[in-house]
Amino acid sequence: MIPAGNSKPNIDRFLGFQEDYDRYRPEAPQIVSELLTTYLGHRPALVADIGCGTGLSTFIWNHAADAVHGIEPNPDMLGKAQQKLAEMSDAAAISFAQGYSNQLPLATGSVDIVTCSQSFHWMEPVSTLQEISRVLRDGGVFAAYDCDWPLALQANVEILYNNLIDKANEILDTLVPASERAHKWDKDSHLDRIKDSGLFSFAREIVFHHTETCDAARYIGLALSQGAIQTVWKLGSKDLDGSITEFQTAVEQHFQGKTLDVLISYRMRLGVK
Repeated sequence: MIPAGNSKPNIDRFLGFQEDYDRYRPEAPQIVSELLTTYLGHRPALVADIGCGTGLSTFIWNHAADAVHGIEPNPDMLGKAQQKLAEMSDAAAISFAQGYSNQLPLATGSVDIVTCSQSFHWMEPVSTLQEISRVLRDGGVFAAYDCDWPLALQANVEILYNNLIDKANEILDTLVPASERAHKWDKDSHLDRIKDSGLFSFAREIVFHHTETCDAARYIGLALSQGAIQTVWKLGSKDLDGSITEFQTAVEQHFQGKTLDVLISYRMRLGVK
């Protein structure tokens, strides 16, 4: 049973493509743990990573916190995270469990840091922030952080990427009734929601950058791992095929078989309880 306030379409959107998601999406950079530990003021005893997906944002806390709980509602994403954990020999502090952002399996006042990486926009914000405040200790830190899409590369490629995502969303508007569509909350309003909740004594936005190596296959895979495209495919539509081919061709022409350093820009919205 999904608790009230959670969206089944939002959860189901991530079914079935956990392998590509984990293969192509960027890992959270280590600066996240360093920044949040600085705002906390001491090494965290417990970190909760909500909407953790396949653990790309959870494993950065290995050795940076005494205990880390990754919490994810989607069974496929959760299963991939648990598989990765089982293959590690030095991650005794990390655990994963199924859970929901407004009904966390955590004791009141037990958590030092709560993070939502690429996930807060899928959560009902009012009940989620109330639940985060419940589990945070006084002085605890909440951070919702996201990278900008598409990754910075070249104007023509980015235009084709944006057109591809827009077309995928247009197709979904025609194929899926409004009541059954996934719903995203505006990321640009995350900071206002944190401030307006009245649950935090301090809030701000932090912008930072990270560089990862990328080849054409990964850049294309990143685009095709976006939920809108995956949902169009799950529905059996071929209407994106031409746009995908055009995008792939442009990316391959840009990379010319090389592996390049690609800049990833992040925006973190932070609150201190």
